[in-house]
Amino acid sequence: MRNFWKGFWLLVYPKIWITSTLPFLVGTALAYGMTKQFNLYWFLVSLAGLYFIEIGKNAANDLVDYLSGADLAVAEENITPFSGGRNRVLVNGYLNLQDAAAITVVMLIIGSLFGLYITFCREAQIFWIGSAGLFLAYAYSLPPFKLAYRGLGELAVGIAFGPLIVSGAFVIQAHFLTWEVFWVSLPIGFLVVNILLINQYPDYEADKSCNKRNWVVRLGKARGLRVYSLLFALAYLSLALLFLLTKNPLWLLTFVSLPLAVRAVRTAASALNNISEFIGANVNTFYIYQLTGLFMLVSALLCSRF
Repeated sequence: MRNFWKGFWLLVYPKIWITSTLPFLVGTALAYGMTKQFNLYWFLVSLAGLYFIEIGKNAANDLVDYLSGADLAVAEENITPFSGGRNRVLVNGYLNLQDAAAITVVMLIIGSLFGLYITFCREAQIFWIGSAGLFLAYAYSLPPFKLAYRGLGELAVGIAFGPLIVSGAFVIQAHFLTWEVFWVSLPIGFLVVNILLINQYPDYEADKSCNKRNWVVRLGKARGLRVYSLLFALAYLSLALLFLLTKNPLWLLTFVSLPLAVRAVRTAASALNNISEFIGANVNTFYIYQLTGLFMLVSALLCSRF
């Protein structure tokens, strides 16, 4: 039992919740900036529901990657904090397959119940947004979809962490949706896909041997970096578009992370086959996401209306 709770905590891994928390905060801040409305109770309820779904998705991903052999195939020298099965709870025996399956089912069900509660007691539009998010959380790893194994996982993550979370957080507070919410979600979607993309590099050989056909496996390491660079370019272009649409100069503050993005691309290119040095690109990509998200939050909070 002690191993179970240790394994559960390692699987939950609250440090990575920043990935889903940032778009949620940006959506909430945008709603407040537009309407000056904020309900703390529904903010906390919605955030809790989001975390339950994320835990379920992570458990499902670890389970499938273990069963496919992808996590087991990672060479010792390639194991990093960004490798598949981050904390290797199944590989190291902290949890067994039944534990991981139970956590997946229970967490996704609890997250669904939170979504239904919000739908019937706060905002009906969240049903469709939440249902789409729940489907992507399930379909990302689990059969018959296994999007992460078919080159569609990156797209699923971009949609889920970009438009879905941002619009969900917004509509819970504001009770309406506009196209502006979609534009705000775009940079977040591009940057979160880049986190996933660059984190595929330490697992490249293992994923390829187990037929996990993600973007890096399909494209190869060199061409994968071109997509990585392109996604950064699209993120900053969409941020520039936000400035043009809103005339709010605060959106330009987000470009403070641009030098870090250039450094991340250069690090990745120079250390393509050296995982110990490549980690710098992994770290910087996550920092870029955090820094850009922080300035987006401030910009959205102070945006009175588009």
